[in-house]
Amino acid sequence: MAANEKSPEEIARLLYQYDNMAIRLDSPAAIGPDEIKLYHEQGYLAVTRVLSGDDTNRSIQALMSILFQDANGAKIQFTKPENEIITAEERELSVRKIYEFVHGNRTLYEIAHHPELLACVEKLLGEEAVLIQDMALLKPPHGGGEKPWHQDMAYGPLAYDKAVVGVWIALDEAALDNGCMHLIPRSHMDGGTPHYAKRDWQVCDDNVQVERDVAVPLPPGGVLFFHGLLIHGTPPNFSIKRRRALQFHYAAASSVKMSPKEYKRMFTNELTGATC
Repeated sequence: MAANEKSPEEIARLLYQYDNMAIRLDSPAAIGPDEIKLYHEQGYLAVTRVLSGDDTNRSIQALMSILFQDANGAKIQFTKPENEIITAEERELSVRKIYEFVHGNRTLYEIAHHPELLACVEKLLGEEAVLIQDMALLKPPHGGGEKPWHQDMAYGPLAYDKAVVGVWIALDEAALDNGCMHLIPRSHMDGGTPHYAKRDWQVCDDNVQVERDVAVPLPPGGVLFFHGLLIHGTPPNFSIKRRRALQFHYAAASSVKMSPKEYKRMFTNELTGATC
């Protein structure tokens, strides 16, 4: 049976590992030359605490305000037709993603431009950082869906001629049982990988070295910084806990968008005609 025909439970068991944990730094102050070198070698850095408890609480309140009071231009992606949603709890638990909110929400704008956060990103980019994408990723309890293995730069808006930096911020505890981030260290060194429209826009399951999977549990306020070509994903959430996260992408100020031709060459099967 093909992976896209397997149950969520089978996908979680077969396509993810849970016994190898990422090393985490205590704070942004720990990011020095050796850690920057490690980021470029491994494709990621995890930091236990970047945002304060107040920052994470304000972020959650801002997202709930968008969801229940005034979206103010933000976009909301539901997992089922909105007209079938009845209760407030059902509405919250039916949201997969909220995005394009920074220009309409002062709190989330401030989080995306948090001085310590930006300082870390600029250390990794080696130059001024420009925010190019904002989103919140909500994985509800009791079956919040998988995000299959992928590279973020394979999504057109993030296709630049220099690698972007992804910033994934845990607002709730992100643990092994509720869909924390998983990644394949050093996979960014292979460059752009063809993606296929299977369960999502994703790397073919058979092409992911699952045995190298490293999980990245984080407490609220913890941050994963990762290279735009690093292969990563999140398994389903079968727990009783919410797993809410912010994700921002930053490009170097000197970078420019990749041409459609170059994007197709790097991230699709156009040249090979291969199927997944």
